[in-house]
Amino acid sequence: MRLSEFDAIIFDNDGVLVDSEIIHVTVEREMLKEIGLAYSHETYLSRFVGLSMPDFYAELDRDHWLKFGRAFPAGFDAELVRRVWPRIEAELQPISGASELATRFQGLTAVASSAPSDRLTRKLEITGLKSLFEPRIYSSQAVQKGKPAPDLFLHAAAELTAAPTNCVVIEDSENGVRAGRAAGMTVIGFTGGQHADPKLGDRLESAGAHCVVSSHAELLG
Repeated sequence: MRLSEFDAIIFDNDGVLVDSEIIHVTVEREMLKEIGLAYSHETYLSRFVGLSMPDFYAELDRDHWLKFGRAFPAGFDAELVRRVWPRIEAELQPISGASELATRFQGLTAVASSAPSDRLTRKLEITGLKSLFEPRIYSSQAVQKGKPAPDLFLHAAAELTAAPTNCVVIEDSENGVRAGRAAGMTVIGFTGGQHADPKLGDRLESAGAHCVVSSHAELLG
């Protein structure tokens, strides 16, 4: 795939620009197991990664009702933030090659993430990537429906004044791939984050990715 043929690259953040998914997934699965909701790594990536926070908790609430007949515990998010963010602040690193790809691409670049705006911005600050993209940093809080709906990617394209068909999306989640395809964009599946399991590439292709790469270096040629 020749990126030079496109007007814009829209990057997901977690697991594409910053290697945060391994931290989030590890802590989230640990905490969910503590309250009786245990998920395999593959199932967790397939169902939950890429969702907006409201959709994430709606899915967990549904599972909790089905298993226990009562609502998902209040206060989970606050405890999750308390446990995960010290690790984010201490351990978070950029994905190798992300900065070079964003810098060398001759067209427009943006970030479109399901994360809340403040957390999204902070991760980019920690990893030194914020200046490469600001002000073209878009959170799902800016739209009515998060991924896998196309709204966030369409919002990013509109802000860039780029036609969706001339945009490339780089995504590490099935929900994100579905969102990019629904937006009419070309979607590259990315498996270069530490959280990726051996079957992630196959699942991204099944979700509709036009191609799958395991590093940003593969896109620099």
